[in-house]
Amino acid sequence: HLQDAVPITLGDEFKGYSGQIDESIKNLKYALSLLQHIPIGGTAVGTGINAPKGYAKLVANNISEIVGLRFMVDSNIFSGMQNIKEESLLSGVLRTCATALNRIANDIRLLGSGPRAGIGELILPPVQPGSSIMPGKVNPSMAEMLNMVCFHVMGCCTTVDEAANSGQLELNVFMPIAAFNFVFAIKALSNAVLSFNDRCLKGIEANTRRIKRSLEENLSLATALTPYIGYAKAAEIANIA
Repeated sequence: HLQDAVPITLGDEFKGYSGQIDESIKNLKYALSLLQHIPIGGTAVGTGINAPKGYAKLVANNISEIVGLRFMVDSNIFSGMQNIKEESLLSGVLRTCATALNRIANDIRLLGSGPRAGIGELILPPVQPGSSIMPGKVNPSMAEMLNMVCFHVMGCCTTVDEAANSGQLELNVFMPIAAFNFVFAIKALSNAVLSFNDRCLKGIEANTRRIKRSLEENLSLATALTPYIGYAKAAEIANIA
């Protein structure tokens, strides 16, 4: 609601952020592991017509040797060729990850707003002059960069979903646009996170003076009185204050 509420430490705030990132990493690892099952050897419609015996397994083994990961022939090549389900799942996980990162960037921008008229509880490292006409203005450029990359990644994921939805019969011919977009999304989001971490997150400082003043003037501290004097009396005290 963007209204004053009960206190929370910055440590707890950032603990919530780290939990979102940990969950995203776990989900991404699972989604990426599904891509190691490849529907190779089905040729035109999944029957394997004209493919030499043992071709699919040989290709999977060679790819494994080149990439350094274990690739296996899909147990249901017909399904694998009809659907780009693994790619669609990965795009969903990427979208969720981008949503979490976008949310974190929004919070950091808001908590770093100011320095006088905003919340100003975080001091963000300056990375560039904020304005050509307002001296001393520092914009949250890295957080805004992360926002914009997240917007783009979400768009890429929508494209992958549309490609998955638009396949017909035995072969989804829209795999190229799906592959292009989720590879681009992975690279873009990876680069954005690394840059945000190096140029913003590592240098964030708590504005302890502003936090202390906001805490001491917070009317919601009256909430702690509720068990002792009741809600109505606590609300009355807060309104008078």
